[in-house]
Amino acid sequence: MEWRSPLAFSLLILIAALIAWRWWMRRRRVPTIQFGSLSALRKLQPSLRARLVHLPVALQVIGVALMIAALARPQEANTKVRRNVEGIDLVIALDVSDSMLIEDMKPLNRLEAAKEVIRHFVEGRSSDRIGLVIFAGESFTLVPPTLDYPMLLSRIDDIRTAQDARIKDGTAIGVALANAAGRLKDSQAKSRVIIFLTDGENNSGTIDPETALEIAKGYGLKIYSIGIGRDGPTRIPIYQRDLFGNKVKTYQPFESSVNEDLLAKMARDTGGKYFRATKDNALKGVFDEIDSLEKTKVEVNKYTRYTEMFLPWLWAGLLCYVGGLILGRTLLRRTP
Repeated sequence: MEWRSPLAFSLLILIAALIAWRWWMRRRRVPTIQFGSLSALRKLQPSLRARLVHLPVALQVIGVALMIAALARPQEANTKVRRNVEGIDLVIALDVSDSMLIEDMKPLNRLEAAKEVIRHFVEGRSSDRIGLVIFAGESFTLVPPTLDYPMLLSRIDDIRTAQDARIKDGTAIGVALANAAGRLKDSQAKSRVIIFLTDGENNSGTIDPETALEIAKGYGLKIYSIGIGRDGPTRIPIYQRDLFGNKVKTYQPFESSVNEDLLAKMARDTGGKYFRATKDNALKGVFDEIDSLEKTKVEVNKYTRYTEMFLPWLWAGLLCYVGGLILGRTLLRRTP
């Protein structure tokens, strides 16, 4: 409850001053009688009527105070908030080819670095549908666009390389892009985004990247493309089984290269942006920037309805004041 006109309470100061003045004047007019001894009077017990002699004045004072409170207009506020959320539909296309195992990014390799920042990105979202497509020489949808973030995070943790996913190795950029675009073509969201991560060049697949790009443009999708890892000679880990069935890791030379021209064109032609991340902290910065660029729009409308509550205070004040007047002129009437 709140008071619409709290200035009315200043009248209580005037009431208090009038009571003090009346009490002081009454003490000056009280008649006195001299007695030789008060011992006999002290033994007398005051009657109930005598004990309640000040009740009428007290009721009148309380009544006036309650009416002043009513004058201050007590109100009860009922506030309702309506949120209009304009969500974003996103599909993350993640390269899981064997080259993503190259150990030039923390915490372990390119794939684990990408999974870590994707996980952090998903955890920071609240009203957006997010899907996940993985690809190597082939592509498939791991999670369609969903609001079930715990399930999505669980599937991100389970991502392994193309060999573990039992798909052909390679880098089918066109197939992956077409697959991601297909997941967003029926979306009703005003903003539809593909986040495309790869560390290689298109060398596989039945759909070339230019055709897939035209599909994405036709659906009005925006692409944020990310090239992962450093170009040049490096080593790729190879896992094999020894004679005893134990998993053994060896390395073989590998020439790593990212088709920056293609990734930049994908972003430029769809109104997105191209990023290059050669370190794990750079990859995190990329996702932070995408997060800031693609924010969910939330419109908040606040409605407050006020209910006047002065009537109970006014009636209580009138009852107290009238009750004090009646008692003061009947049962508790005082005579000089």
